[in-house]
Amino acid sequence: MRMRIVLMGPPGVGKGTQARKLTQRLRVPHVSTGDMLREAIHGGTALGRRVRPYLDQGRLVPDELMEEMIAERLSKDDARAGFVLDGFPRTLEQLATLDRVLGRLGVTVDRAFVLSVPEAELVRRLSGRRVCPECGALFHLDSRAPTAAGVCDACGSALVQRPDDDENVVRHRLEIYAAQTLPVIQAYRERGIHHEVDGAGEMDEVFERILRGLRDA
Repeated sequence: MRMRIVLMGPPGVGKGTQARKLTQRLRVPHVSTGDMLREAIHGGTALGRRVRPYLDQGRLVPDELMEEMIAERLSKDDARAGFVLDGFPRTLEQLATLDRVLGRLGVTVDRAFVLSVPEAELVRRLSGRRVCPECGALFHLDSRAPTAAGVCDACGSALVQRPDDDENVVRHRLEIYAAQTLPVIQAYRERGIHHEVDGAGEMDEVFERILRGLRDA
């Protein structure tokens, strides 16, 4: 199935998990702007140094940097048959950026899925996350705690909390989402490609809801 999908929702709603499941089902690449930015930071690239202050403070990365990164990724051969775009667009300006990038490629978004979860659950999910700075393994203090407190099961390194997972930063990120991303959702609704998905429950249950939305597309 040739599909170009935008997967949206607030931080912590589970976009990354569902995007990976979708890409396996559709055999198209998972294009995660968050992952791309974190890889740039971890690798110490020029882009990473420019965007790190924004991510550490829970702020949006400037559109010109995002456009450059998105255009390069979506022009690659593996994205010709489709993609699942996770984390972009987040503002109306970014929506216009994506439209320009896709317009140059001669394609459009086929479906915009919007995952939703109550705010209290989002704060719990994000503020409880811990990551291994060495191997990248992810843990959660409630649902996936490491065997030894504060220590990575995979490599034994000390786990850390990402700066953008601090509770105060999380709440600020959710405020930004409400103010800037909800208008993007409305724009996709007006285009007739928006599909709302309940993001609560087991990940397979959520995935089945997304698949129902695909079948209705």
